[in-house]
Amino acid sequence: MLRVARALGSTRPVRVVTSFLGAHAVPPEFKGRADAYLDQIVAPTLDAAAAEGLVDAVDGFCEGIAFSPAQIERLFSHAGRLGLPVKLHAEQLSNLGGAALAARHGALSADHLEWLDEDGVAAMATAGTVAVLLPGAFYTLRETKLPPVDLLRRHRVAMAVATDCNPGSSPLTSLLTAMNMASTLFRLTPEEALAGVTRHAAKALGLADRGVIAPGLRADLAVWDATHPRELAYRIGFNPLYQRIFGGEP
Repeated sequence: MLRVARALGSTRPVRVVTSFLGAHAVPPEFKGRADAYLDQIVAPTLDAAAAEGLVDAVDGFCEGIAFSPAQIERLFSHAGRLGLPVKLHAEQLSNLGGAALAARHGALSADHLEWLDEDGVAAMATAGTVAVLLPGAFYTLRETKLPPVDLLRRHRVAMAVATDCNPGSSPLTSLLTAMNMASTLFRLTPEEALAGVTRHAAKALGLADRGVIAPGLRADLAVWDATHPRELAYRIGFNPLYQRIFGGEP
């Protein structure tokens, strides 16, 4: 999958940023042996993928149904030895302190965050870790616990918005619909939703050279046939894309 992602980035006019998510779920044959899975499968596969230049960041899922904070700590330490930044699926179904753990490792982002508390928010603020809100998964799983948007605002934590497109919990492919969901379900303002898919999204990906329109930055732009940015978050099933510019080229 990582080789395919790299190939797409070299054959199509798009920047593909890869994450190694070996520690997402414990397979049936390793049931009750998550540590063995990390040692025997995840670590050597990560080493091989990193040696091949396929990994831009290392991700994991810190949750009762997945991996414990101690196990994620080992994974992140391994990533650190390889010189790779980290991300984390955290506080989606419970609060295990994953976001604070990620922040201690200088994580680019922590994702989901419905059960995040103020200590975790404060840790993310100190580390500059981006909060990635995933309303598609919230909707598909019929969750009821909202991420603490007001706390994130108060502590000035950057909030990105993403589709989390995957066949298990968020079969969502429209970023505009994700903006709408972030506004209607999570109560983001349209301006926050737009920042969430532009400058804060770029920060979550470790791409400091884009995300806003400014001199000296890379011109990866979407030109919309709209009279006001709020239209992008307001309408559903509507795509007013007029032109796409990649690296300054239409």
